[in-house]
Amino acid sequence: MNMKFIYKCLAYFLVLLTNCYVMAQTELIDPTIEKKVDALLEKMTLEEKIGQMNQYNGSWDVTGPMPEDDYNKERYTQLKNGQVGSMLNVTSVKSVKEAQKLAVDNSRLGIPLVFGYDVIHGYKTMFPIPLGESASWDLSAIESSARVSAIEAAAAGVNWTFAPMVDISRDARWGRVMEGAGEDPYLASLIAAARVKGFQGTDLSADNTIAACAKHFAAYGFAESGKDYNTADLSELTLQNTILPPFKACVDAGVATFMNAFNEIHHIPATASIHLQRNILKGKWDYKGFVVSDWGSIGEMMAHGYAKDLKHAGKLAAIAGSDMDMESRAYVYHLKELVENGDVKEAVIDDAVRRILRVKYLLGLFDDPYKYCDETREKETIYTKEHLAIARDVAKKSIVLLKNENNLLPLKKDQKGIAVIGPLGNDKDTPIGNWRAHGETNSAVSLLEGLQNVLGKDVPFAKGCKIGSDDNKRAFLYELAIEKEDKSGFEEAIELAKKSEIVVIALGEECWQSGEGRSQADIELAGLQQALLEAVYEVNQNMVLVLMNGRPLAIPWAAENVPAIVEAWHLGSEAGNAIADVLFGDYNPTGKLPVSFPRSVGQMPLYYNYKNTGRPTKSPDNMVFWSHYTDESNAPLFPFGFGLSYANFKYSDLNVSSEKVSLSDRIEVSVTVKNSGSVEGVETVQLYIRDLVGSITRPVKQLKAFKKVMLKPGESKKVKFTLTEKDLAFYNLNNEWAAEPGQFKVFVGGNSRDVLETEFEVIED
Repeated sequence: MNMKFIYKCLAYFLVLLTNCYVMAQTELIDPTIEKKVDALLEKMTLEEKIGQMNQYNGSWDVTGPMPEDDYNKERYTQLKNGQVGSMLNVTSVKSVKEAQKLAVDNSRLGIPLVFGYDVIHGYKTMFPIPLGESASWDLSAIESSARVSAIEAAAAGVNWTFAPMVDISRDARWGRVMEGAGEDPYLASLIAAARVKGFQGTDLSADNTIAACAKHFAAYGFAESGKDYNTADLSELTLQNTILPPFKACVDAGVATFMNAFNEIHHIPATASIHLQRNILKGKWDYKGFVVSDWGSIGEMMAHGYAKDLKHAGKLAAIAGSDMDMESRAYVYHLKELVENGDVKEAVIDDAVRRILRVKYLLGLFDDPYKYCDETREKETIYTKEHLAIARDVAKKSIVLLKNENNLLPLKKDQKGIAVIGPLGNDKDTPIGNWRAHGETNSAVSLLEGLQNVLGKDVPFAKGCKIGSDDNKRAFLYELAIEKEDKSGFEEAIELAKKSEIVVIALGEECWQSGEGRSQADIELAGLQQALLEAVYEVNQNMVLVLMNGRPLAIPWAAENVPAIVEAWHLGSEAGNAIADVLFGDYNPTGKLPVSFPRSVGQMPLYYNYKNTGRPTKSPDNMVFWSHYTDESNAPLFPFGFGLSYANFKYSDLNVSSEKVSLSDRIEVSVTVKNSGSVEGVETVQLYIRDLVGSITRPVKQLKAFKKVMLKPGESKKVKFTLTEKDLAFYNLNNEWAAEPGQFKVFVGGNSRDVLETEFEVIED
């Protein structure tokens, strides 16, 4: 029997098991565990309690002898004395086992450590970066991705991931836009819950699940000018209506931990925000897990100008509700004195430690501190063929077809004269993406390899130019690393294009251009890529542009001139094979953009659910006094929710069940979708609403539902949605979620721009 068929069957079987396994959410409160936590807490000294609130990086070889330098020697001693509650970046069964032994075998109470790691889009089997994966709009696929990531991480000794990142971001300049789910709170909330369920399953005590962490709480993605770590200055209404819904979705899904943010919000560093951590998260939402600081964010409050010294910072953070200090050493150095002086109540310490111990009990670490330390499982469970098959499946679902003039795609497998050009064409590292955990350098299937795997023969290739310095990829510096004048590869690329029938040109971002600390003022094609694109196009217009990038790019020239454009993000281990699946039509693309693509960086921030303003359109006499640019369109290049198919979908007969309903009524919305194309395809049907008049101004559109529908050529289906009072509600000036009577528009279509619309009125009950 064909082994590829067997692996494919196994992969889909694993996906099926995953979907069955994670139907229920993790419950954080177990009466039996609560009694154990209380009993242990009573035995603990103040120093031991504070130790549980301290997290250190694994900055020395824990499998070796005691470190000789004073810095790590102190950490080693504190581990043995029970003054460390968690470690991060300690991976492999051998390392985790040795670090756990230091704490369990030597400390008075033998409280086990929890081991954290940034498992963002895979452990060793790499999946699409989260922004790319979000383009699938496929919650089952996203959940399966997180499930595989958890299985591999747990097999390597890790039991806690600092994911999912659920920050809403409207600014493509921000480097960490690649790590989230885009600009829409509804879509991002569903994706956040799917990722939590994938990581945690239904039982945190299982040896193949890991604790998830919702981050960054809150408004990190709203940093001014798109600069990482920058100030976020926004209203409470924007916080509640736009930023917090994905975090609340994580709470509802049973997420075990939260991480606070680097930025300040409401003029206070998030790490010290009582409003966020005490009033909202642990108060109104009644959250029972614990909150960890981001790396050094407690100590950084001194640089913010909010804390005078580390002791003061520790006080502010503890009182605000930051339960665990990641790498600032504020708690372990100063909390004891702060409690003894009466500056911090011991009840604050007890609350934090209770939350931390609760998660450790839920993970089953008290029953077996070494449950994640099975070397056989580590060897057999990581980077398997089954996991790679799932990675390929998720990757192809994440690809978005942006343009396809004259049906240039899909390519024919007997097509002669296909050539690959561009600096990312044979790149085996960039598809792995940033935040790659244990993903191996140069381990991805390149685009060139993917095409060759399909065609069964060599495909000619020319690099054309570089994006950044080959020697300095991790420290990618835009102004310094680009070799702007090196056109030495242009001639080879142009000559290859001249003698080829079809050019597949691979451009975009080198993987270290996006991610933490990688904000950019320019989001066009870097270096000489635009010049290469135009030079190749001049000699061969039969061109498919494959974009690989971690953020939306401004590509107005390409959108106007290049006949076919495929958005392929950084797709992970199986990138090249997944792209080839789409290019040759073995998979009909289904992806939809989770972010708006700009025409120009000057449009940033850009998002579909904007406010109308008092001057939304031109005046009749064409005066300039309306909300617009004089040198650019207001509209995005490609709108939120956009994505083409090799099928052709037509929408008609949009109807609502009643033109006038009461608040308590359910509103039924239906639309007919027809595949007028010649191949079977899947369309993601999207429903948006607009509240025309509210007690606060409302966005011009808000996504409220979507459904995927498979249609054969010529087939029509009626797609139905149900809207309730909850779907119409928003956070208002009375500090409550409520729907209001009034006139509403409802829009349905294949993206946020191209829609049918109708209206209904909501009246008082």
